[in-house]
Amino acid sequence: MDAEALTPLYTGAEVRQAEAPLLEAGEGPQLMARAAWGLAGEVAVQLRHRRGRIYGTRVTGLIGPGNNGGDGLFALALLRRRGVDARAVLVSDRAHDQGLAAFRQAGGRLTQSIDADVDVLIDAVIGTGTSGGFALPQVPGLTEALARESTAVVACDAPSGVDPGTGAVAQEVIAADLTVTFGGHKLGLMVGAGAQASGRVVVVDIGMAGELARFRAEAARSRSVVAAEPVTPAPRRQDHKYSRGVAHVVAGSHRYPGAAVLSVRAAVQTGCGMVTLYAPGPVVSLVTAAQPEIVGTTAPEIPPRATAVAVGPGIAEDPGQCAALDCALDWAQRTGGRLVLDASALTLLAERGEQLTAQLPASTVLTPHLGELRALMEAAGRKDLCEELEASPVTAVEDFAGYLGCTVLLKGASTIIAEPRSRTLVHRVQAPGLATAGSGDVLTGVLVALAATAGPKVPLAEIAATAVRRHGQAACRLDPQGRGGFGASALIEACNGAAIRASAGTFD
Repeated sequence: MDAEALTPLYTGAEVRQAEAPLLEAGEGPQLMARAAWGLAGEVAVQLRHRRGRIYGTRVTGLIGPGNNGGDGLFALALLRRRGVDARAVLVSDRAHDQGLAAFRQAGGRLTQSIDADVDVLIDAVIGTGTSGGFALPQVPGLTEALARESTAVVACDAPSGVDPGTGAVAQEVIAADLTVTFGGHKLGLMVGAGAQASGRVVVVDIGMAGELARFRAEAARSRSVVAAEPVTPAPRRQDHKYSRGVAHVVAGSHRYPGAAVLSVRAAVQTGCGMVTLYAPGPVVSLVTAAQPEIVGTTAPEIPPRATAVAVGPGIAEDPGQCAALDCALDWAQRTGGRLVLDASALTLLAERGEQLTAQLPASTVLTPHLGELRALMEAAGRKDLCEELEASPVTAVEDFAGYLGCTVLLKGASTIIAEPRSRTLVHRVQAPGLATAGSGDVLTGVLVALAATAGPKVPLAEIAATAVRRHGQAACRLDPQGRGGFGASALIEACNGAAIRASAGTFD
């Protein structure tokens, strides 16, 4: 995955530190002008989408006393010049002087309340300065506006009440439909409750890319949001089934045979030289009937030509599958081969208590959802990280990955992928339909196939990020309105379509 395939993530504090030299050089007004222009432009897009026009619409801004309020006031002034009925509610007895003057000069009106017919409400109260507590301003009509579907809420830089450094949310928050953030992606808008409160996020370049790049080069930890996707290497003329990679899947049981079908089909559709399956005899027969190219086995040992192994989907507490987990751990330890542990495999690991930390090879990626991650943390004796998950999910996942010495992929609306001594990757997708039975089994199949075919120098976290991206793209293609009208089986063909249409590039 090329550097261009990733977009850097920053905390609000990091952006402010990078911005400081520019402010000291007197470039503050230019930065604010660019921010206001970008904010006004995105509000105009919302107005066209909702009302079909800009002229004659109504926009009200909640204006705080600092620079965030100044951005909002300048944006309102720009909108007023395009025929918008622009109004501002000052939530403090102070306001940005130049912004307020520009707003008044453009013909904007100050008001004490929010009317019922407002089309867009701009939250310019705090922005990236949010940390700790926040209380909703006592403005008549605000609560009603926030609950009304006809009013779009647009956050200026960050929703008030969201900590842009961690994703933690105050007891009260102004949840946004759209967040227009400045300079770069903010970590707290991508993860945790902060992501849910931010709605769709748009980044506006305000001319500080150079400062941010220099700051990032000096940062102790590097984090990125996945923004584009490479494809797996195309088969070469001289390739054969073994040189293209062999993915071995340990999945399915008498109780959950379908998990094996989903994982194996996803691996085949993603593409590798061979897919093999270990499962109870009846499950192997079921899978090979549906996918005759699968090589099935009822022996728990890892095939000698395997280049990546996945263990977990639907294995329940089958004794043979438990033995296969031990074989897979030993195989990865001896060979350095990539190992994906999911679902029931994670439950079996948690039952081993603190011993699990000594059993995980560095080439392992764990793919828990939130509940599974908590169980693993508690089993490993790291209850402190369970508490940190609420306040700072990225830091908690990073710390746990470092403690275990392997890659951790926390599944969710914002997926966090942390690999020790490497950059952390975040993938955020608006695809609520992925919350369906079997969706994780499909992801495991995609991931093990990518791991089997990727070059040896490719970081496991970046392979995992590509799998998550394809999985999310497939869901969005199947369900663009986010209504959840599909099952996990439909994801498999759609994931294959994502691979075909992926942007140019290779893992190597």
